[in-house]
Amino acid sequence: MIADASQPPGTILVGKSDHYEHLLLGFGNRHGLIAGATGTGKTVTLQKLAEGFSNAGVPVFLSDVKGDLAGLAMAGDSKAAFTKRADAIGVPYAPDRFPVVFWDVFGQAGHPLRATIAEMGPLLVGRMLGLNETQQGVLTIAFRVADEQKLLLLDLKDLRAILQFVADHASELTTRYGNVASASVGTIQRQLLVLESQGAANFLGEPALDITDFMATDRDGRGMVNILAADALMRKPLLYATFLLWLLSELFETLPEVGDPEKPKLVFFFDEAHLLFDNAPPNLLQAIEQVVRLIRSKGVGIYFITQNPLDVPDQVLGQLSNRAQHALRAFTPRDQKAVKSAADTFRRNPAFDAAEVITQLGVGEALVSMLQDDGTPEPVARTLIAPPSSRVGPITPDERQAVITAGPLYGKYDTAIDRESAFEILNSRTIGTATPPPSQPGSSPWGNTGSNPWGQTASAPAGQGSSQGQSGGFLNGLGAALGRAWNSGATSRGRMSTGQLIVRSAVQSAARSVGTQVAREIMRGVLGGLQR
Repeated sequence: MIADASQPPGTILVGKSDHYEHLLLGFGNRHGLIAGATGTGKTVTLQKLAEGFSNAGVPVFLSDVKGDLAGLAMAGDSKAAFTKRADAIGVPYAPDRFPVVFWDVFGQAGHPLRATIAEMGPLLVGRMLGLNETQQGVLTIAFRVADEQKLLLLDLKDLRAILQFVADHASELTTRYGNVASASVGTIQRQLLVLESQGAANFLGEPALDITDFMATDRDGRGMVNILAADALMRKPLLYATFLLWLLSELFETLPEVGDPEKPKLVFFFDEAHLLFDNAPPNLLQAIEQVVRLIRSKGVGIYFITQNPLDVPDQVLGQLSNRAQHALRAFTPRDQKAVKSAADTFRRNPAFDAAEVITQLGVGEALVSMLQDDGTPEPVARTLIAPPSSRVGPITPDERQAVITAGPLYGKYDTAIDRESAFEILNSRTIGTATPPPSQPGSSPWGNTGSNPWGQTASAPAGQGSSQGQSGGFLNGLGAALGRAWNSGATSRGRMSTGQLIVRSAVQSAARSVGTQVAREIMRGVLGGLQR
């Protein structure tokens, strides 16, 4: 870690202009932007800020689209360029490594990252499938039917099963919810097949991510650095963008309101940020803007990394207070517009013309403007960015595997779970359940008293909670009891076994599925909720 005697407490050293430039931890949740052309030093700036937050005890999540951010897990190698830069800034260069957890949606370069279909919600699933308005409406009906019939939607085969059910009962559903066209159902099914061929089946399922695992610190009090291996995911930009949006909505739902804390609860760095906004419809852009604006009060900071600030919509760009602008090249009219736009967003410094300087910045230099003590942006300053103390660049597969194996989450998410859900129930595979009787002519699949399509009462017996029908109930009680037992056992015996972690994940995932229908509608996903 770089030690700077002049660095005030509660700050992160960013670099040096005519004075030291710092990011105030108390304003770390006011979001930020790191922009610049390829090869100008954006990754180094991102890595430096991530190290600073981790040292301050703030957990970090970042997407690694090129594989070079994995170096945070290894000590720096004292490259001549970095030691020279440290000398120019006036701080010592001290190699250091950081506590890292590797994640991978495809489960190859890190712990698998999964979400259930129900947690994603119809809006994000629809966006992931590229549905039009009519098809989106049919998908929303399918989710509503699953809720009413107490059918868990966990993975792709569950979604296929409920869509088939909706198609089979289209005439009854049309009078209740609106037209259910078989053509729309067919299109959704085809898109699900395409999605599956792109590897989405690895992402959709259980054990689902427990978002609190992103909020950990190590034994020294440093924030865990969660690195998403996104090099393969980047080749599927729609899946990448949808995953990031789901992650934001989960955080928004999970974390309590904290206002402006002394330091953020969690900081996100989203590389290739333009993928979040490309081809997004206006209502979804509005939802993203609202999430970015509102999640600040949850203590979460979001930092977008992109080549061109024009890639970020104005309504989102206006929420980004801490900024580092690396060099831009003005070769085309669009480039020239980007240079002017970037310069105009800074508080003017009378010592130089920001638009002119942006095209002259060298590698490792940036125009920096952070929030001051009073919450206003400081005048823009030409700044030499401080070098990170961890390795800059990729690590070997053996080094990565060693970090994964020694990590605190090893074994918790690595084995997929396939429990009873919509697919098994709708295909009569539940143990002890007879083959469902054929529907009576002219009868509704709902029966007369809120029953399911087979005449079984949807609600659980008195004193018991169904898997989706009651808040708390059996699964919550079981989860709490097992949690206390396992935590006690872990304290006395050390780290949990792989089997214990897998079973605990299943129970926690089941407990998260518990809730009243009203609660599930509210908590389906903030992005979906913002559109209702």
